[in-house]
Amino acid sequence: MIEEVPPEAPLGAHVRTLARGPGRSRSLTRDEAQSAMRLMLSGDADPHAIGAVLMLMRMKGETADEIAGFAAAAQASLPDLPRPALDWPSYAAGRTRGLPWFLLSARLVADAGHPVLMHGWNGADRAIRDGLDGAGIPFAEDPSKTRALMERHGIVYLPLETLSPDLFRLLTLRSVLHLRSCVNTVCRMLNPGRAERSVQGVFHPPYRLLQQDAGALLGLDSLTVIKGGGGEFERHPGKAIAGFGLRGGTSFDGDFPALTTGEARRLDGGESDGAMVPALWRGELDDPFAEDVVCGTAALALDTLGVADPEKTARHLWAQRRQAVSLV
Repeated sequence: MIEEVPPEAPLGAHVRTLARGPGRSRSLTRDEAQSAMRLMLSGDADPHAIGAVLMLMRMKGETADEIAGFAAAAQASLPDLPRPALDWPSYAAGRTRGLPWFLLSARLVADAGHPVLMHGWNGADRAIRDGLDGAGIPFAEDPSKTRALMERHGIVYLPLETLSPDLFRLLTLRSVLHLRSCVNTVCRMLNPGRAERSVQGVFHPPYRLLQQDAGALLGLDSLTVIKGGGGEFERHPGKAIAGFGLRGGTSFDGDFPALTTGEARRLDGGESDGAMVPALWRGELDDPFAEDVVCGTAALALDTLGVADPEKTARHLWAQRRQAVSLV
């Protein structure tokens, strides 16, 4: 029987649990993970203990219970926000992703009447933040503005640094530790608006099952996790992709076939002009591959939302889109 660390214990007690040595150390329980995250977010935990917890977990590998516990504690620390139809996290660094076509996919889903709450941080990569305006996605500088923006536009982007400065501080410890930590996965599972449905991208395929299992523990009804462009939820239309997640709260996995059979092309095709993204939406850019990225990604999101015939629906939405986007 596991003797759990009591909630009032300092963070060092969780370090001891993780690092007692072969045959004695163990992973944190879900309750212990919640307690540990509350301490790390409080500002009172010793920074040495925080670094120790994050790096010990990296060494052993995170469990679904740990991710679910961390995410639940982080979510509970957030301000009250409106509940969207779809949660859409964006936390990839952009090193292997091209232009953020997926922003248009999120816009398409929102225009179909499914409110979307995007949230994220992408390090030094400015492509996503700089692309929001052209995609018609308002930027909520303060969480208190989220409700009004979502009601008006059907979609809103929340930057992690103002949504949760304390969680942002933990995420950016990467610059000190020089390694990714479990906080990256926690942010993807954060679901600040407590949506019942979420889409998530990963860069490393093993995290698909981890996030699937953590999503079930957190009570998500529907979740789709893919290895997407640079780690974002963005589908390559010329490749068959594996999807993992939840439908009706139970695990599912399946293969989504390629949407095109034309010339092979990378998502990161070397394009760097962010003006191409809104130009595609307005019909000023003729790029069938980019359109396939947008519609294919939107179709996966619509499938997560339970929309019938999602690929046909996504194509119809694209053909009927309002090409003039305004945030005024």
